[in-house]
Amino acid sequence: MSGGVDSSVAAALLVEDGYDVVGVTLRVWPWKEPDDAARRFGSCCSAETVDDARNVARRLGIPYYLLNTEETFARDVINRFVEDYRAGRTPVPCVACNRDLKFGTLLGRALAWDARAVATGHYARVTRDPVSARFLLWKAVDPRKDQSDFLWPLTQAQLAAARFPVGHLTKEEVRAHARRLGLVTAEKPESQEICFIPDDDYRGFLQRRDPSVFRPGRIVDTTGAVRGRHGGIANFTVGQRRGLGLTGDSPRYVVDLDPESDTVVVGSVEDLERDTLVATDVNFIAGERPAEPVKVEARIRHRHVPAAATVTANADGTATVAFEEAQRAVTPGQSVVWYQGDLVIGGGVIARR
Repeated sequence: MSGGVDSSVAAALLVEDGYDVVGVTLRVWPWKEPDDAARRFGSCCSAETVDDARNVARRLGIPYYLLNTEETFARDVINRFVEDYRAGRTPVPCVACNRDLKFGTLLGRALAWDARAVATGHYARVTRDPVSARFLLWKAVDPRKDQSDFLWPLTQAQLAAARFPVGHLTKEEVRAHARRLGLVTAEKPESQEICFIPDDDYRGFLQRRDPSVFRPGRIVDTTGAVRGRHGGIANFTVGQRRGLGLTGDSPRYVVDLDPESDTVVVGSVEDLERDTLVATDVNFIAGERPAEPVKVEARIRHRHVPAAATVTANADGTATVAFEEAQRAVTPGQSVVWYQGDLVIGGGVIARR
């Protein structure tokens, strides 16, 4: 229970369906300073957030626990987040949190409590194929709120124990349920920031966490000509236009980051377009690794409209995604998720070009 309306209603729906529900909030923020609670814990587990979750649990008549998972979160999410930026990648920390924390260590603890599953407020759906007996992941009914692209790494065992009670509802329907039940989170606004970064200032967070991430280097164009200097590749992401500090008539975009030489490569908007990518950490949810290329619609970032593509599983465990039309700003470290309609076929992490 994050203290938001989605997880609150997820718990409420399970209670109404007759399940024996235990509310849990994960305290993930590992920093001890500053003293101000809101900045200390970020948006995910501030004192206000915990109070809201506890009040909802009390309203629903269920037990509630605040679990300290700071050490696990620091190891599995934050440290990887920092290392990805050091390596010139733009990570999606929610993916690691879902795989390793919510449906990793928390699921393990839940099973030890003799629970059957972990439920969250994610907008996604899970079913079981009656023929193959495989668990399948689907987009949410509400396309504006779909979060299936944050869940693509989940294994069959994790999906078997995952429950997403709000996945078949729209956001408006979720809020209506919360109002009907008199939950304190009914009108609570959504947070779009990374939960463990106060004020959504990831650069400031990285600077405090590990200043060595920011190593100065050159800014070059696609011909190799030096165009300027920078204070660290962690300040940049592929597709970025602002904050480059370059002069000239033609707009320039970040088209690549080279962590070995600490070089930022800039180019035109056309230089951002790619018609293929390679994915690592691949997971084929809907079936075994395919022997032949598969037609899909592929999404390369959360708000990206899935584009027609073909996925080919490679012998080394990676996958190649070939788009029918070139896509702009294919960003290493982001997830690439492939679909057939609403069904999530699988996904992976975009490798550096």
